[in-house]
Amino acid sequence: MPNVFLPNVTIPASDFPRLTRLARRAAERGDPDALFLMGEIKRAEIAPDRAARLDSIVTMGSWVTFRTDCGFPRKARQLVYSENYMSDQTQISVLSPLGAALVGLKVGSEIPFFADGRTHIVKIDSVSRRKPNDVVLPLFRGLIIYDGQFVDDENLGPTAS
Repeated sequence: MPNVFLPNVTIPASDFPRLTRLARRAAERGDPDALFLMGEIKRAEIAPDRAARLDSIVTMGSWVTFRTDCGFPRKARQLVYSENYMSDQTQISVLSPLGAALVGLKVGSEIPFFADGRTHIVKIDSVSRRKPNDVVLPLFRGLIIYDGQFVDDENLGPTAS
């Protein structure tokens, strides 16, 4: 069996109890995605709600820009609890395969998840707790949020050679 590296997961202290209850209840109903979510919660580091590092972590209610299977286009969605889920055009339920994979990941992280009968990889490009238009509009203009600022993803500046 191949050794798969799993990125660190960080969950704010205020999200932890609700996520745990939600995953446990859904698992009791036989939801396979809940089992994946429970595994991610169990291996997570719990951080204080005001920890500065949470600014680059996918938390409940945050907007995340990501790519799946190393492809384009990028997508931007808000991670929400299943009872708040209203639109697959703007939201991802935490009880979906992708939503469970996104919880607690840091910008730049990638993780495998299973959906539609196969394994996919999701990579986090940016995270924001701003208003939806602050995330979605730059997505269509080719901008990403990098270190709290909008940056043209074709020109991220100098890179190490």
